[in-house]
Amino acid sequence: MSRRMEGLKPYLFVEINKMIAEKKARGEEVISFAIGDPDTPTPENIINRLCQSARDPANHRYPETVGLPELRQAIAGWYQRRFGVSLDADREVLPLIGAKEGIAHIALCFIDPGDIALVPDPAYPVYSISATLAGGEPYYMPLTEGRNYLPDLDAIPEEVLRKAKLIWLNYPNNPTGAVAYLDFFSRVVQFARQHNIAVCHDAPYTENAFDGYQPISFLQADGAREVGVEFHSLSKSYNMTGWRIGMAVGNAEMIGALGSVKSNLDSGIPQAIQYAAIEALSGPQDCIADLNAVYQRRRDLIIEVLNDIGLKAKPAKAGLYIWAKVPKDYTSMEFASDLLDKVGVVVIPGVGYGSNGEGYVRLSLTIPDAGLVKGLSRLAAWQDSKNRFKQKK
Repeated sequence: MSRRMEGLKPYLFVEINKMIAEKKARGEEVISFAIGDPDTPTPENIINRLCQSARDPANHRYPETVGLPELRQAIAGWYQRRFGVSLDADREVLPLIGAKEGIAHIALCFIDPGDIALVPDPAYPVYSISATLAGGEPYYMPLTEGRNYLPDLDAIPEEVLRKAKLIWLNYPNNPTGAVAYLDFFSRVVQFARQHNIAVCHDAPYTENAFDGYQPISFLQADGAREVGVEFHSLSKSYNMTGWRIGMAVGNAEMIGALGSVKSNLDSGIPQAIQYAAIEALSGPQDCIADLNAVYQRRRDLIIEVLNDIGLKAKPAKAGLYIWAKVPKDYTSMEFASDLLDKVGVVVIPGVGYGSNGEGYVRLSLTIPDAGLVKGLSRLAAWQDSKNRFKQKK
């Protein structure tokens, strides 16, 4: 086994799914607030386009790694309409087999042994894993509530900056639900120029927003395309997690490098799925507002119950998650384990996203309403049992 495998920890959600499977094997019902996988179907117009395209023999052959020209143009058109960002569809757009694939591979474009990737903490685990697999190492930038979960770029040591080749950002943020504004992204552009660091912004949650808030793109900051790329996905916007399609857009040199890696490692996205993606990006967009209304209602219900049982949680402006402080005298892992053992409810311990996630748990909004109601009643029952225990003492 290679040395890189020795330091590779099991992927967080694999472990969560294993715990759920063990409970179910014992005949126990589990209510999961764990993984952010939309529970409602892909919109019908997108499915119809897939079925139509799947019957065309031309789409049964190998696709091009860089994607259909029509898909790249659809992505560019969507960015123009949504963010006012103009992209060269041939040089600044690259379709991906889900954003995760591009996030994992881009480290190979920038990281050599001894190099550093600046990674938020807490964060989506793939940012640090990709750096490790490329032979580099992550340097963790703390995200704290006191700084609104924005990294303190000025606190990064000079010796780290000399070795740093790229920086990861993610807003709206997973797992905290935090958002970033144009002044922060402008500061990031300045920072990247000063230290010759490539920026990778992961933005799959820009379309999941509430209370009239509309997230922005990193590429809206002046000079952003000179220093970085943005990853996006159709997974959360159009309920297409299982279809595996996303995109990287931005700096032409970075996009070209990622395309070169992909051409050597994969054969691209099945063309029928690409045509479905074109329909998603170019067709009716009302499904997004409809989904957000469902998620906002769920968010408000969960927040109410969490606050009632003593977990401090604020309603997120965007994203699919609630980031809640665990009760006193619990670690995040102890609290998650207690919920699973006592009431069969799954939440993700914040420490699974990094050491600065300690003291928090993450709950997803992508749970069917029936499961949501049952899960919330179980959380209330957990609190009742704790209160009875205290009274007996």
